[in-house]
Amino acid sequence: MAGHSKWANIQHRKGRQDEKRGKLWTRAIREIMVAAKAGGGDLSANPRLRLAVDKAKAVNLPADTIKRNIDKATGNLEGVTYEEIRYEGYGIGGAAIIVDTMTDNRVRTVAEVRHAFSKYGGNMGTEGSVAFQFKHCGQLIFAPGTSEDKVMEVALEAGAEDVITDDDGAIEVLTAAADFEAVKNALEAAGLKPDAAEVTMRAENMIDIAGEDAARMQKLLDALEDLDDVQDVYHNASLDE
Repeated sequence: MAGHSKWANIQHRKGRQDEKRGKLWTRAIREIMVAAKAGGGDLSANPRLRLAVDKAKAVNLPADTIKRNIDKATGNLEGVTYEEIRYEGYGIGGAAIIVDTMTDNRVRTVAEVRHAFSKYGGNMGTEGSVAFQFKHCGQLIFAPGTSEDKVMEVALEAGAEDVITDDDGAIEVLTAAADFEAVKNALEAAGLKPDAAEVTMRAENMIDIAGEDAARMQKLLDALEDLDDVQDVYHNASLDE
């Protein structure tokens, strides 16, 4: 099954992430604190916390910082309380955008998100206005050149829902959110290390945006991702480089 190319988007995100290590650490800490507060500090009993810690390690967050923030969230140390808020809206050409935030001040956060949308040509929508266009799922992406047969065999055996070969040869494995960890572990045990792996909001249908509109859309996405309270930005735009 073929699909849109996600490789360029991943490479762009990786490049930007290299530029802003401090911001990545802040996001990782917030996700750890929210996960630990919601499900407790025991990694073996809290899948969301395990995933948050894996993400934190991937951006080289120190182990003592991870532990300290789990302790804060579970009441062993005094800390800030964050709440999760999702915003939805439209970008260039009517592209759908979801913005997931963690904040200790929702008035500040909504103002900043609204400002980014309006400044860069988008529009804030109401709750539920675009979320129906996305699926909450696990997603693992392998570089072009990875053995499609091997990925498919291991992934489907481990419980993946689908394996998709994108237009540029990258391979995308989709799982139910609850099965993500098991599928990821099985693939890595078989020597297949994904270049990107996360529980995400995956667009059901992509829309192509090219030329100046693609550049404008990228500016809007970058502006949203640069906001301090933003954890993740999901969209259904396939941007022509």
